[in-house]
Amino acid sequence: MMRKQIISTLGVLLVSTSFYAQEVLSKEKAFELTMANNYDIKVTKNNLATAENNKSIYNSGYLPTVTGNAGARYTNNDTDLEFQDGTVNSVAGAESENYNASIGLDYVIFNGFSRQNTFKRLKESYNLSELQARQVMENTIITLFIAYYEVGRLTENENTQKAALTISKKRLERAKYGFDYGQRTKLDVLNAEVDVNNDSISYIDIQRQLNNAKRDLNVVLGRDVNTPVTVDTKVLYDANMNLTDILTEAKTKNANLLQSKKNIELSKLDVKINKSGWMPNVSLTSSYAWNRNTGDATNAFSPISNTQTGLSAGVNLSWNLFDGGRTRTNVKNAKIAVENQEIRKSQLQDQLERDVNNAWETYQNRLFALKAQEQNVLTNKLNFERSNERYKLGQISSIDFRQAQINLINAELSRNNAKFVAKNAELQLLQLAGVILEHNNF
Repeated sequence: MMRKQIISTLGVLLVSTSFYAQEVLSKEKAFELTMANNYDIKVTKNNLATAENNKSIYNSGYLPTVTGNAGARYTNNDTDLEFQDGTVNSVAGAESENYNASIGLDYVIFNGFSRQNTFKRLKESYNLSELQARQVMENTIITLFIAYYEVGRLTENENTQKAALTISKKRLERAKYGFDYGQRTKLDVLNAEVDVNNDSISYIDIQRQLNNAKRDLNVVLGRDVNTPVTVDTKVLYDANMNLTDILTEAKTKNANLLQSKKNIELSKLDVKINKSGWMPNVSLTSSYAWNRNTGDATNAFSPISNTQTGLSAGVNLSWNLFDGGRTRTNVKNAKIAVENQEIRKSQLQDQLERDVNNAWETYQNRLFALKAQEQNVLTNKLNFERSNERYKLGQISSIDFRQAQINLINAELSRNNAKFVAKNAELQLLQLAGVILEHNNF
């Protein structure tokens, strides 16, 4: 019963695989889809757009502010006026109206270079945002190809296990025929059935892992997780890579190191901005106003209307001669922040050199392991072919045959793993060197 269930499940999987056969997703196409659709990259692009808005002249303080005002007022009062000669003049329900409108302009002429340095800081903050966006893209590309190559590894593992299952099924058939004709024992048939079941279970499990890996890849690509996908399992390595060039590029292009340098520049600008607290502020104010009052006369000399129109302008100077030491404290703290950023940069440089050397050694070991595993596959394949011939001739037992088959399966699985692990190590080196987005040999 168990064997029938496994075979039935395999049939469904094979039909499903055939139904979803499609064009291979190239590495270049995967890169394009990720850059266009990946959610992290979309958010990063929006954050970069926000930083670009912040560095605009409209956020700099260089432009004047213009304010318009308008108003109206109505009054109704009873008025009693008493003159020096004792005459009293009473007016009941005296109405008056007031209308006014003005437009004013304010402009800071000088504020101790704070505006100038703040504007520079906004531009440098945008440059830092670009570096941060680049780092997100680099991390996403690493995530993409780890997922891409995991699909490739499991695809090759699936092929390996499928071939092993085919061999085990043929062996079971031969064992049954041999048993029918008295050339094999019942134990041979039972052993062959157990091996078919074990290989079937392994094949189903690899199918499950492969389907999960495809869903992981689709998430990185920013599309429906159940989109059918087939990847290119061919892997090319950069034969021109060398440690000296990678170290040189890392010192000038690594995203973390460049961000550290940018933070130093920002901290130095903070020192200048805080120093502006010791400087005077000069501003210009001007306005053009219209004002009209109308009302009932309370005596013979009272005007019934009054209209004023005119331009006014002025210059204001303010200088905080002593602010209790706040500016002095802020400047000292800003200088300490610069020193901390310098220390952080030195630390990053040492860590980067260490990481590059470690990654290079890992990469070389992975390449060596790949060559060794490829040789193991050739050796085990030759051994299996000889064991297969000897098994057909009855010169070795089914146990010896199975052991040769298992050795070949394990060698091919190890080769597949080494193949893609070496490529991932190469991509890590390219990221450390800061050139992964420029690279086209994925």
